[in-house]
Amino acid sequence: MMRPALILRPLALCLALLPLTSAPGAAQPPAQIGPPMTAEEFDARTRGKTIEYTAQGQPYGVEEYRPGRKVVWAFEGDDCREGDWFQRDNQICFDYHDDTGLQCWTFHDSPDGLVAFFEGRNDGDPLISLRESTAPLNCPGPDLGV
Repeated sequence: MMRPALILRPLALCLALLPLTSAPGAAQPPAQIGPPMTAEEFDARTRGKTIEYTAQGQPYGVEEYRPGRKVVWAFEGDDCREGDWFQRDNQICFDYHDDTGLQCWTFHDSPDGLVAFFEGRNDGDPLISLRESTAPLNCPGPDLGV
């Protein structure tokens, strides 16, 4: 009987050699993105805006960026959560003061908008900004948004 590791290694090698393709309609990261943004660049780019993000071409969530590095985030169809952000190394980390822990991303500017990679790993599907607004995030419920 073959051990699973012996079967999986050749399979992984074959998959690694295949060209990368995406599902139809999936959003691709722009071909040219800038380097990871610093805290100052990120703050200047996002403060006072509400930005809607997509992942794999599907709505992912929306975040309102407030003065003082404060944010309000809502996954698509979910409740809003308040948090803070700060720079750690070349990543922008978000702390929503709940059990999710820190959420760290590299943010890059591109001709099409912001592109974000979780934990700075550009081998996964990025978040891509879809729409930007200066309107506050609409958060039903006590003490959040408008």
